Amino acid sequence: MKIEYRSPSVSEYTELRRLVGWWDVDEEAVESGLKSSLFSAAAVEKGRLVAFGRIVGDGGLYFYLQDLIVHPDFQAGGLGKRLMRELMDYVNSHAKSGAFIGLMAAKGLESYYEAFGFKARDPKAPGMYLIIK
Repeated sequence: MKIEYRSPSVSEYTELRRLVGWWDVDEEAVESGLKSSLFSAAAVEKGRLVAFGRIVGDGGLYFYLQDLIVHPDFQAGGLGKRLMRELMDYVNSHAKSGAFIGLMAAKGLESYYEAFGFKARDPKAPGMYLIIK
């Protein structure tokens, strides 16, 4: 397994999303979004993208870990943790004191991210989101 510091192609990205059951997204938006990432790490096996993660944000005050996606055939083998370490290495070398590092965790994966130092938001200050359809 090789880790490459690159964004996936639009088709690689949309295929990984489909394989893990995420909603469809506009391909122009994918292209723009991937180009705007601060950092990307891709796991490649025999020339095929099998996992991906990226960091978005303003590069100063706010960093968000986004799109940590592992192909179902490669889940539960430590690949996600390997990519998380790559993402956290980037954060730790670029974020200054006081920077906010955020992510949205899938239900049941809170302890996975707690192992990397993340904490759940206080129920009195819940996060919110909106998806444009």
